Amino acid sequence: MTNEDTLIIGGKKLKNRLFLGTGKYGDHRVMEEAIKHAATQVVTVAMRRVNFENEEEDIVRLIPDNIILMPNTSGARTAEEAIRIARLARASGLGNWVKIEVISDQKYLLPDNQETLKATDTLVKEGFVVLPYMSPDLMAGKRMIEAGAEVVMPLGSPIGSNRGIRMKEMIQMMIDELSVPIIVDAGIGKPSEAAEAMEMGADAVLVNTAIATAGDPVQMARAFDLAVKAGRISYLSGFGSTSLKAQASSPLTGFLD
Repeated sequence: MTNEDTLIIGGKKLKNRLFLGTGKYGDHRVMEEAIKHAATQVVTVAMRRVNFENEEEDIVRLIPDNIILMPNTSGARTAEEAIRIARLARASGLGNWVKIEVISDQKYLLPDNQETLKATDTLVKEGFVVLPYMSPDLMAGKRMIEAGAEVVMPLGSPIGSNRGIRMKEMIQMMIDELSVPIIVDAGIGKPSEAAEAMEMGADAVLVNTAIATAGDPVQMARAFDLAVKAGRISYLSGFGSTSLKAQASSPLTGFLD
């Protein structure tokens, strides 16, 4: 991996490909340390958890100024609700990046791609840098791009489940066919799974639950950082060929002749 291996989103150049969420931490200070040890450049925060009136509860103030803050529309059930939340975030001074989450399914918490597309179309026209969280679907991804999405963010498995990349084949299609960066979001439970996503060719991963609920979130954040870097380097290096037969790495004949 060279110094030129950067991910560009909304005109911003990113060298670190691990994005972090801010939910589920038992202590805000632990979250702050986890962000530091992950070396992340992008952090997402639910607008419904932002509390400017209570300094002790305002997690935004704990996020360093050099990190891109990406408000998300968690809690939105329709495109209209997501649009209102995004506008509120920008009006509150949280910038113009927004992760669109529209979830009407309360059992599996799967994104509503159709409503997400509606919100994406409107907010792009209003000058937002839109990163839509979606159920993996190639054609839906293409429509998000046509609407102006900077990236698409397919889930690996249901949000908060730590079940890994259960949607691997669908995500691989999106990686192979879509023209914008693919960020695997939701469900990644182990650093090895983050490395797997990067080895598939994903451009980044977003991790929250696996770090926040770990026995040692700070060290787990560091582990994820290293795993994402390792996965990216291995992808760029090119994998060796596979074979159904054993292939000796050294000659097996003539040694004792």
